[in-house]
Formats: sequence, structure tokens, C-alpha cells
Amino acid sequence: MTDIPQITDSHCHLDFPDFEGELPEIVTRATDVGVTRMVTICTKLRQADAVRAISEAHAPVFWAAGTHPMSAASEPLVSADDLIALAAHPKMVGIGETGLDYHYTADSADVQKTSLRIHIDAARQTGLPLIIHARDADEDMAQILAEEHRNGAYSCVMHCFSSSPELGRAALDLGFYLSMSGITAFPKSADLRDIFAAAPLDRILVETDAPYLAPPPKRGKRNEPAYTAHTARRAAETFGLDYAEFAAATQANFDRLFSKAAAYKEAA
Repeated sequence: MTDIPQITDSHCHLDFPDFEGELPEIVTRATDVGVTRMVTICTKLRQADAVRAISEAHAPVFWAAGTHPMSAASEPLVSADDLIALAAHPKMVGIGETGLDYHYTADSADVQKTSLRIHIDAARQTGLPLIIHARDADEDMAQILAEEHRNGAYSCVMHCFSSSPELGRAALDLGFYLSMSGITAFPKSADLRDIFAAAPLDRILVETDAPYLAPPPKRGKRNEPAYTAHTARRAAETFGLDYAEFAAATQANFDRLFSKAAAYKEAA
């Protein structure tokens, strides 16, 4: 085990029904291939207790909480105080996922923007990284992220980044991070890989977004944290690195951005 490069699945959804009754095995399969940490994401605050419990039951698992933009109109509007209270938990390490999604839910754009700004305020106050979901909303996303950053600095990762080069550059210019999901390993994702190849290596994370977006050779199957290794091996090629070098870089990046998780690991 000590000879296997260690990586972190920075974004998964272990509370989803897809994993019911299998979590011990799923976590074990991940750690067996070097995925030694996982951040499971709560997308509706009413599910926070269940997500927190997963982190408490499994040593390698941390959690984050927020209201997903596609649920912003159907869930109660979150408050910064709600998120700050959740952040008191020792394994709660990020704010979100939040963001803007105009692909299916453009009609709720106004409430999505309000929710996003609330999450940014909570990230700013807690010092925890903001976890952003962006889909078909590049112009508004870039504008809000920059405007809010001028109002007060905060840290951020663009989760499962698959947007335009312009949004990627805007995020990087603010000091933010881009996360590589299984999409980046798809054969037809050469343009997306080019965006990442042009980004600084010290701003790159890897993730699954499990149970979605399984990378080759698991494409079409239920994704799980262990498959982060497949995405990371393909990502290493994008950066012209061997796997161990790339894994070490992304571990350092995760520790820098998710410093609360890194400190917890050191104190454990």
C-alpha cells in the first residue's frame, strides 16, 4: 500500500442511493488503489445529517455542504449562518456545491445567483473553499465570482470543470482551482484536456463526481471513488508527467486548498 501513489477524490456523493449498503466496500476499494481521502458533497441541507454521518463512520471521508443550483428554487434558501454552523464540524471542509446551472434550470437564474452569493459569503467567513458547479452560465459565473472576490477574497474550486477556456482562465486569474473529472479522460475531450494542459499544475485537483461520469475503462458504469485513479492516470499524460509525480502534485494542491482536511489528517 505504501508504494501506491496517494490521491484524493475531491468530489463525490456517497449519500446517493446508488451506494446504499455498500459504503464500507466502496471506501475499501478506494483506499486499496491509493485514493486515501474522499470529500462527499451534500447538495441539499436537509440531507446534511446523513452526509455528516458518512464522514464520521469512515475515516478517509470528509464532507462539504450547500444547495446545488438545480435545487435552489425547490429548497429553502440557505443562509450564511446555516452554512457557518455546519462548518463547525471537524470534518466539514468545504462550502457547496453551489453555482449556476442554466442547462435545465435557467428559469431559476435569479434565485441561483442569490444562493451563490450567500455561499460565497459563508466561504469568506469560514475560510473554507467554495465548491462551484457551472453549466451553460459562463458569463454570469465569471462576473459574480470576480465581483464577489473584489468584495473580499475567498478560495474556490471549479468542480468537474468542463466549461469554456474563458471561464477557466477567469477562475485561474482569481487564484482558484480547476478539478478534473472523468470527462477529461473521454476520447472526445481533447479540447477540454487542452484547457487543463494550459493551466498551472499547482491549481489542479481530481475527482469522480461519483456516481456520475465514470472514466474509461469504466465508462457507462456507476462511478465510485476508486476510479479517481483512472482519471488521474489519464490526467498525468495531459501534463506530461508520470503518475506518481502528478499524484503528488494534486495531493499538495488539495492540502493547500482544503487546509482543514489536511490539518485533520495531521492531527489524527
